[in-house]
Amino acid sequence: MPRYVALLRGVSPMNLKMPELKRALELAGFGKVKTLLSSGNAAFDSSSRTAGAVERQVEAALSKQLGRTFHTIVRSRDELEEMIETNPFARFELPPDAKPVVTFARKLPAPKQKLPIEKDGARILASDDRHVFSAYVPNGLGPVFMQLIERNFGSDLTTRTWETVKKCAKA
Repeated sequence: MPRYVALLRGVSPMNLKMPELKRALELAGFGKVKTLLSSGNAAFDSSSRTAGAVERQVEAALSKQLGRTFHTIVRSRDELEEMIETNPFARFELPPDAKPVVTFARKLPAPKQKLPIEKDGARILASDDRHVFSAYVPNGLGPVFMQLIERNFGSDLTTRTWETVKKCAKA
């Protein structure tokens, strides 16, 4: 049975507890549900064969079980493992203190500016039709990379650190 990872947008410990997410997914029929961290990540087995179908099922389950939904992006574990294996950050020289991040979307428009784009220690390095690969150096300016991403690609997306992507793939 295929294993998937759901990445929910806008989740924090204040608006969704991971045990609630796990229970909602189990009640919807997903198997071997495991939540990761507290930012809306869940891995599970599903008999559905497409990520789009799983996205719709997760959003419907949250609506039914919790009375609210979160924009959900789904990737198969195989897709995440392939991303990790090919490491989209390897071809870029990043400062030692840079934090690589992956932004996920159902479908991305072409970037509004030519890549790479850099501002205040944040760089959008590359993108494809469903992912944006960025890196930032932590500073006191806040999430500058998110402003760059949303300005260029919109807001129907969700972002995870490279380390979180690796953890999700192993779940």
